[in-house]
Amino acid sequence: MRRRDFLTYSAATSFLLLTGCGGSSNDNTNNTTPPPSPPPTTPSTGLITGEALAIPTLLDPTPVNGVKQFDLAIEEATHKFYYEFDTNTFGINATYLGPTLLLRQGEQVSINFTNNLAETTTMHGHGMHLPAVMDGGPHQLIGVGETWQAQYTVNQKACTNWYHPHEMGKTAEHVYQGLAGLIIIEDEESQALDLPKTYGVDDIPLVVQDRVFDNAGQFSYTPTNQQIMQGYRGENFITNGQVAPVFNAKAGLLRLRLLNGSNAGVYHFSFADNRQFQQIATDNSLLEQPVTLTSVRLSPGERAEIVVDLANDASNSVVLNVLESIDQRSATALTITVNNETAPVTSLPTSLTTLAAVDPSQASNTRTFTLEGMGNMGNPVLTINNQAMDMTVINETVPLDQTEIWEITNTMNMPHNFHIHATHFQVIDRNGSTAQVADNEKGYKDTVFIPAGETVRFLVTMTDYADANGKYMYHCHFLEHEDAGMMGQFVVV
Repeated sequence: MRRRDFLTYSAATSFLLLTGCGGSSNDNTNNTTPPPSPPPTTPSTGLITGEALAIPTLLDPTPVNGVKQFDLAIEEATHKFYYEFDTNTFGINATYLGPTLLLRQGEQVSINFTNNLAETTTMHGHGMHLPAVMDGGPHQLIGVGETWQAQYTVNQKACTNWYHPHEMGKTAEHVYQGLAGLIIIEDEESQALDLPKTYGVDDIPLVVQDRVFDNAGQFSYTPTNQQIMQGYRGENFITNGQVAPVFNAKAGLLRLRLLNGSNAGVYHFSFADNRQFQQIATDNSLLEQPVTLTSVRLSPGERAEIVVDLANDASNSVVLNVLESIDQRSATALTITVNNETAPVTSLPTSLTTLAAVDPSQASNTRTFTLEGMGNMGNPVLTINNQAMDMTVINETVPLDQTEIWEITNTMNMPHNFHIHATHFQVIDRNGSTAQVADNEKGYKDTVFIPAGETVRFLVTMTDYADANGKYMYHCHFLEHEDAGMMGQFVVV
């Protein structure tokens, strides 16, 4: 499972890559292929493959005075990726990744993170609609041995979100070590729908990532300056902390909650037999109707809920593949073995939810953002509107309840995406064309993919939480890009 041979670039070409000049792309895979990470020496003992899928524990909260309290411990651990090696990892109540939190709209919750690491970290609720002081961004550091609490009332539509570190300059490294977990939001509308919804049975979370291992079976997170610019991508795909795991399903509908939890990989998910499936949800909401697809693309941080029909697959296997579009590497993400039992759900509703109409005329303001790179052969710097992230600078002040258009332009010859904290948005158009907005990205989103040289506009309204001192982030969710400065902060007033 090695990468192809490392490409050698001249100094002039490297400078062009660093400055973002010298190339353009009109498709999602980028005509200028970035260099991959150097191939590691693979341990002769080999990776463990084909084991039963590890499904993250659904954490039971403790009720305290009407508040559901979730207690999570961030700690060092070891995890078995190799038969004869123990890999040093970070985990949350586990040896790798963390438990799934199930939250319901209207509930009061307290999510308590205790940091048992030997260094500071943070824990951000990605996709969560909450006050800025509870966001878990770079301003809410969790010191060694300290506990930080995110306390709020759940106030958003049903969706699949996640939590992960967000310390300035350390996000990529901490996520790479294994710190991430899912947050599932339910509401009355989603519960009333006849959807697969039994966690671990017909409703399955899949956190897909890629990693580089050294010859001792340890994570190798040593990005060069060029790899910081291009994003750090590994040749080993892992799903829920395993390589090519197997899940045994009943014949009928199976719901898969997909998270691209990678640092920089852009993933396309499809089935080996090219079968159709239905996407029912994007980052922050159900779609209005199921959308039929044979492949779904997710950039880092994006989520999709898909449903595959296994009714005619009893006693057979169905393979979900993942293709990394920049390096064109592919692997098995999950093998589904289908038994002879009948699944509880065998057909999907034709209508799932009602979303606000996308109406750009509602906007009272347009904000423009350009994603850029600059530097030399030294440390790369990535910027938004020619400004690198500065913890002391408020880049934008956004009025409460004002609908705005945010226009994001990727000026570079490499892909990026754009994530916004605090709320969701609706994509208006790509490159000025509403026709380029795919049906499966017409739900509420918090992260959007932007290929090289392209522009995306979305409609956003900040609601509920105003705090002139409370800082939210917006940034590229390619984690090396975020850590290298492609991030800004805003307040809602």
